[in-house]
Amino acid sequence: MDKHVIEALGRARITVQDGKVVDVGEPKIEYCPLFHKHRGIEKLTEEEIRKNIQFRIDDFGMCTKDRVLRLKDFLSFGISEILSTLLTDNLIDCAVMVCEGCGTVLVTESELAQGVGGRVSGLVETSTIPELIEEFLPNHVFDEENATIDQVEGFRLAIENGYRNIAVTICYPEDGIILRELEKEYEDVNLYLFGVHSTGLTREEAEIMFDVCDVVTGCASKHLRDIGEEENIFKVGTSIPIFGASEKGEEFIKLRLDKIGGPKKKTGNSRHPEPLI
Repeated sequence: MDKHVIEALGRARITVQDGKVVDVGEPKIEYCPLFHKHRGIEKLTEEEIRKNIQFRIDDFGMCTKDRVLRLKDFLSFGISEILSTLLTDNLIDCAVMVCEGCGTVLVTESELAQGVGGRVSGLVETSTIPELIEEFLPNHVFDEENATIDQVEGFRLAIENGYRNIAVTICYPEDGIILRELEKEYEDVNLYLFGVHSTGLTREEAEIMFDVCDVVTGCASKHLRDIGEEENIFKVGTSIPIFGASEKGEEFIKLRLDKIGGPKKKTGNSRHPEPLI
């Protein structure tokens, strides 16, 4: 029996087995403007979360062998969209991401970056799905036997594969510290860190994320917003801000904005997630 654990929809802990939602934990936030806008969910409850995850399973095969991994660019804005643009423009050779059924993976195609990261976030644990592993290039899945999630080892694997301009998504500040130290060992390697799944970071963790990352998504993090405002860090978006924490990060965000024709005009309300934590 396969098992996939995701933190999503208000950072509720959700378990999927054999294509079915078998457990839904209590969400840490009650309202997300993205799910309100795109799915009409006004309050994140166990029932709404279960319905949304099952919809994803039925719609594009999330957490199953039928998972549709590639997705065309729909001119939206987020971390996976920025990575997709960087791959298209050859500013990075590879993105180290996380995919259900595979664990840590190396992504070199823009549509694969969009499909892997844009549809599923907050993957905590997963188990092997051979049909999905086959969608990646040889030696581009870190642990084919166990589908382990390890972004540091993913970075090492990217270097072993000859990549030199490498983006890595991280949700743990300690991974960022280790990766920045590891980067120093390679004179010809450029590492770009993208902070994701940031809801619930402590103040100290949020400070570290800004220190080590190039781009950070605000999710429902109170501390990232506070620090971003205090330090006047470049950002795009109000409901779910994305911060350019470095000069390169700001450059990457602006590149994506140029591709989609600039910031989207706001329609309707611009509520934050509630509560911010």
